[in-house]
Amino acid sequence: MPLWQIDIHPNPTQTDRAGRQTADEIHQLGLGDDLVVAAAHGYLLQGDLDADQAEQIGASLLADAVTERTVVSRIDQGADEAARETLAEPPETMIETLADRGIDDAPHLVHVMSKPGVMDPVAASTLGALADSGFATQAVRTFRKFWIAGVDDDGLERICRKALSNDSIEAYVIGPLQMDRLDVGSSGEFELVRVPIRELDDAGLEKLSKDGQLYLTLVEMQTIRDHFVSLDRDPTDIELESVAQTWSEHCSHKTLAGRIHYRGPSADGTPLGDERQYNNMLKETIFEATQTIRRSLGDADWCVSVFKDNAGVVTFDEQDHVCFKVETHNHPSALEPYGGANTGIGGVIRDPMGTGMGAKPICNTDVFCFAKPDVAPESLPPGVLHPRRVIQGVVSGVRDYGNRMGIPTVNGAVFFDDRYLGNPLVYCGNVGIIPVGMEDKEVKANDLIVAVGGRTGRDGIHGATFSSAELTSESESLSGGAVQIGNAITEKMVLDVLLQARDAGLYNAVTDCGAGGFSSAVGEMGEELGAEVWLDQAPLKYDGLTYTEIWISEAQERMVFAVPEEKWEAMRRLCESEGVEAAAIGRFAPTGRLKLTYNGTTVGDIAMSFLHDGRPPVIRDAVYKPPATTELKIPARDAQANTQTLLKILGSYNVASKHWIIRQYDHEVQAGSVVKPLVGPQCDGPGDAAVVRPKLNSYRGLVISNGMNPHYGDFDTYHMAASAIDEAMRNAVAVGADPSKIAILDNFCWGYTDRAETLGSLVRSAIACQDMAVTLGTPFVSGKDSLNNEFSYFDESGDKQTIGIPPSLLISAMGQMDDVRKAVTMDLKEAGNVVFLVGKTHRELGGSHYSLVENQSGGEVPKVDPSYAKNVFATVHAAIMAGELRSCHDLSEGGLAVAATEMALAGGLGLDLQLDTIDRTDGGLTSAELLFSESNTRFLIEVAQDNANAVAKRLSDAGVPAARLGEVNATSSVRILDAGNEVLMVDIQAAKSAWQSPLDWH
Repeated sequence: MPLWQIDIHPNPTQTDRAGRQTADEIHQLGLGDDLVVAAAHGYLLQGDLDADQAEQIGASLLADAVTERTVVSRIDQGADEAARETLAEPPETMIETLADRGIDDAPHLVHVMSKPGVMDPVAASTLGALADSGFATQAVRTFRKFWIAGVDDDGLERICRKALSNDSIEAYVIGPLQMDRLDVGSSGEFELVRVPIRELDDAGLEKLSKDGQLYLTLVEMQTIRDHFVSLDRDPTDIELESVAQTWSEHCSHKTLAGRIHYRGPSADGTPLGDERQYNNMLKETIFEATQTIRRSLGDADWCVSVFKDNAGVVTFDEQDHVCFKVETHNHPSALEPYGGANTGIGGVIRDPMGTGMGAKPICNTDVFCFAKPDVAPESLPPGVLHPRRVIQGVVSGVRDYGNRMGIPTVNGAVFFDDRYLGNPLVYCGNVGIIPVGMEDKEVKANDLIVAVGGRTGRDGIHGATFSSAELTSESESLSGGAVQIGNAITEKMVLDVLLQARDAGLYNAVTDCGAGGFSSAVGEMGEELGAEVWLDQAPLKYDGLTYTEIWISEAQERMVFAVPEEKWEAMRRLCESEGVEAAAIGRFAPTGRLKLTYNGTTVGDIAMSFLHDGRPPVIRDAVYKPPATTELKIPARDAQANTQTLLKILGSYNVASKHWIIRQYDHEVQAGSVVKPLVGPQCDGPGDAAVVRPKLNSYRGLVISNGMNPHYGDFDTYHMAASAIDEAMRNAVAVGADPSKIAILDNFCWGYTDRAETLGSLVRSAIACQDMAVTLGTPFVSGKDSLNNEFSYFDESGDKQTIGIPPSLLISAMGQMDDVRKAVTMDLKEAGNVVFLVGKTHRELGGSHYSLVENQSGGEVPKVDPSYAKNVFATVHAAIMAGELRSCHDLSEGGLAVAATEMALAGGLGLDLQLDTIDRTDGGLTSAELLFSESNTRFLIEVAQDNANAVAKRLSDAGVPAARLGEVNATSSVRILDAGNEVLMVDIQAAKSAWQSPLDWH
């Protein structure tokens, strides 16, 4: 069968942007300077094609004739050697550049392509397009191609490994491609495999768990062994894998839902004075907070479905509910940033799709935690990708999936800390809307198990168990298969089918096929009944998969439906009409067992009770002792020193503008975005929260925000958690959300919780979540945890080194507005308006950005008074609803100085403020402390002159502290005085430049 290679180059008149970008990335990674790089991309086509057809395909289907040119040649054994050599020739523009630089050495040629079995969405789409066009093509693969000059052989190898390819999913070839065929996989002989677990001692069980990538504890392995001893047989490999998937930390949350004996500081500060025994820590803190709130609301309860489905559901209007879910995809993103983040957002979109009878996704959120991008390449531990490469891959992955599915990305955040070097965190969220009455589902006996969407391949094997383990320097080679590759177009087609099938009543239940693949999806849906699965009926991407690989693969874009047999034909026809593949792969049988067959042979038979209830309880000790607090005061400083600190904070990675990321996302698609991520006349100010109108025939809206500050966790995780909730609430209220109807989500990302002190820090944060939620009346409706986020490697001395992430709790909030036309933004609106500081300022500089940029340690971490905060939020919201505020901005990273400057640079107006009116009873705060304290529950508000007294009275009557600071003006600077002395003076353009430049990556 002929094999054709079609190279696609920029036309000589076009800039080789890919080549320039690659050269820049190589430079940024410290792998080579002043290199000459040219780039192309291409396709390999295997099929019964002649030369004319191959040329026609390249010119008319694969390339843009205006901006691109093609080079086509056959490369299999029947190829013409001279024609094949043309594929190796560098572009004329590169030859000219080399001549101009006096470089005589021929450039190196490198091809990069996906490894066999890795999902290649572009290749899949191309194969379909060729079939539609009538070309006889059996297989397609894509590749990227580079010519690199100015580097020796050793340097080239480093560039190939660290800049051009990712060993998890890609292979590189130096020189021309030498291939004869593209076919992936070959039929294998069926062999039922049994695992001799009954004969294993403890050491053998631990080895089996590690070598088999089961990542189960010794006690769990002993429980499995004893179970099969009682059955007088050994498990098959698929039975063992089923248990491992179901019992994984990722799927069962066994640590946080386990028994924990906790000791920590009491409210009066007594070390270890608070002692608690939890039988199910999550249920008794996070869940219990929600139940307490629901009981207090009575008939006014607006929670619909919480902690029992793929996403949390709350009421919205008379016709529809809304749901929200945030997931993490950390470990895969550490290995393959693009694929990990791409499928992270794809997976969380399927959560609302699989909630109740199916919700329509309406917007995405994303929050990332990275190491700083200026890390020296030579300092990276083995097995760690450079942070800059991780950042670019993660951002691209989220961008491509959301944009291609037509879902706006409306809110997010980025945090930087070098402790994320081995474990970047990728939080992805999705909000959906679902008709009233569609929030529940129930699998019925004898419903068919129908798989809809993408085909099953080897991508994503052991994803769930891998996500439950610690990363090491060998994870890339051992667990590369745990990384999935997504195809957003396929998922969009599945969504179209789901919504039509839902409204036509063609199924009884649906869930997404995520972590654990079919094993988790079918296992969870059939938990109450039982299921029999015909694995040979699952559509495959290629031949050669074993029955176990089919069962646990996490290949993307798959949903599982429970379809009554009499409706299967209508479901099948609907899928066919939309070009979506569907297959009946089993039946929900009322046996109480999970029975797996392959070509008529039973390969697995497990009791559902053992699968879901047989895991031994995890019993943990948790101890937390916050580090001793040391004093941090800022002495009196002159205006120049304060201004320099302000510019350093604005230019720090955590505070700096994320416009490079934001502008890659489509936040306008679906036409419902009201308040965008960037606001102001130039659309370049940092908005506090997103406002979205999900139904274009209504002005009712949703508000999406988040709160997170890992630096506070270095002082006390209780106050870190409280601050995160306060910040998420502040951000939502600042744009107009009603604080009495805000639902929140928790996402705990922690280190190795087998250590009592690490687990103790997590339990203490959960206690804070419970305390805050109950007082504020903000129920948790969903959540997710990701534990064991640590990276281990051996240094040059052979000593084991471990990098653990800081305790990282993300709080996501979903608020609501009766009328989005009343929403406000943070940019200053008009000269002459009055500015108030709302809230109390304390000397709280622990973990602050002042301390970070000035390299200061110690200080009090910001704390929250939830009862006071509840009153402040209600009062500010009432003022917004009354139309009294022109702008509103919460005070967070960097405090008052940063918030005021951000409002000015966003609005293009100046500020003249005085600190004299701020209450300093808290120990006589200096002006610098007032400028940079990060105390919680504070806002800057802008009010028209004729409304100033009314707003001041509203705040005073409600008992909310407020200080009238000064006025907006038409100058180009922010000027702040204290007792008549200038304590800060910054030019707005200088501030904007400092703020935008650190991540201004083009």
